[in-house]
Amino acid sequence: MSEASFFTDMLQSITDRGRQLLFSGARATQVAAKVDLQTLCEMLLSSRGEASGMALAAEILDRWGALESEGAQKFLLMLHEKFGPDTTKLDQAIDKYRADKSSAAIIALHQAAEPRRQELLRRLNHAPNGTAKLVRMRQQLLASKDQSAGYHALDADFTHLFGSWFNRGFLTLRPIDWTTPAYILEKIIKYEAVHEIAGWEELRRRLAPADRRCFAFFHPRLADEPLVFVEVALTRSVPRAIGDVLDEGREQINADEATTAVFYSISNCQDGLRGISFGNFLIKQVVEDLRRDLPGLKNFVTLSPVPGFARWLAKARPETLTALDDPNWPDDKKTATEVERVLLPLAARYFLVERTPEGRPVDPVARFHLGNGARLERLNFLGDRSAKAMQQAHGLMVNYLYKLDDIVANHEALAQRGEVIASPAVKSLLNQNDESRSGGNGQQGSRPFAQIVNSTLGGGRK
Repeated sequence: MSEASFFTDMLQSITDRGRQLLFSGARATQVAAKVDLQTLCEMLLSSRGEASGMALAAEILDRWGALESEGAQKFLLMLHEKFGPDTTKLDQAIDKYRADKSSAAIIALHQAAEPRRQELLRRLNHAPNGTAKLVRMRQQLLASKDQSAGYHALDADFTHLFGSWFNRGFLTLRPIDWTTPAYILEKIIKYEAVHEIAGWEELRRRLAPADRRCFAFFHPRLADEPLVFVEVALTRSVPRAIGDVLDEGREQINADEATTAVFYSISNCQDGLRGISFGNFLIKQVVEDLRRDLPGLKNFVTLSPVPGFARWLAKARPETLTALDDPNWPDDKKTATEVERVLLPLAARYFLVERTPEGRPVDPVARFHLGNGARLERLNFLGDRSAKAMQQAHGLMVNYLYKLDDIVANHEALAQRGEVIASPAVKSLLNQNDESRSGGNGQQGSRPFAQIVNSTLGGGRK
């Protein structure tokens, strides 16, 4: 028996005994069922006994898990409406702080401002498998169409607590290979979010060869559930297309022949942990481990999708650009050459110039890697011709370069100045875009971007 399963069994035993004590012996289950969930939650907050607290937490989570969608939604609404801060205590703490800005007054204000549901969630976490059930509860919250203030307040509580519970210090990095237990490998197939794994044979091709690696983060309270995993190809050069990495007939090499580690897929596994960042720690830890085990590796790069590019381009795309509407355009060499000529400069603008209202790069994958301190190294035209990639990015893929000596400076450039650090090759593409905007005289044009795209992509036709 594993240590994790022993601990779970022990918690379950304590919980069962607590139920018997709390709800009158042999008829505990029937008695508990007559008490409504709000009352059970109030009982849990006032509970002082460990066994009784675990029994209440388990009862609440079991009852919540049995609810239909509408009932589960009402439970989340109840958490917001009935378990916010104690407003009387909060008002008193505010008055005390205004009169006396001492450390004690600040502590009292902090305690009074905390919603009661945060302590409730902490106590629910004590139940057997409580962490996993709370992750599923937040997953349901995120899937809700409700975007009210209550929704955001409750999600803020989950995010605050999960940020502590899933701190990097609690995570363990584990290699995933062909000898990993099948029940975990099944989850790798299930959770792969970038390049679909069609079945066991394809998974074997990604894990078994000497020039392939996979690593995942796990949490002790979700022992058999990967949180995030990364797939790595060991190569002699930086690939331009995903086909070069996943081709069934590719040439395999020994690991010690490789000079480049390519992170070609990073998948977050738990929807209920969305927004809780693990990937940045994962990549940096994997780089360190690979450098230690394979000192011949000199380059650490990604081969990444660009999920927001087609949507961004569509906002300014001219009616006259019909080439991209034809699913067969990549097979026509002349058309593909023309599309490449105009698409890559616009892609450079997408990464280097365009920003969200908050001043961040518009592409979500770019925000992740550039925020981690990577450099935008290369834009790869038709790097992925799968249906998904053609729909999201017209086939575009990107290499981000992780150079350890530059990671901090690159991160600071983006965080402090909003500057994306890019290779000279990518910057030169942006210059081509600028020249087309200025009529070739090197001066920035004043036309709206939609008009620039229209004249560039449409060739000025009407």
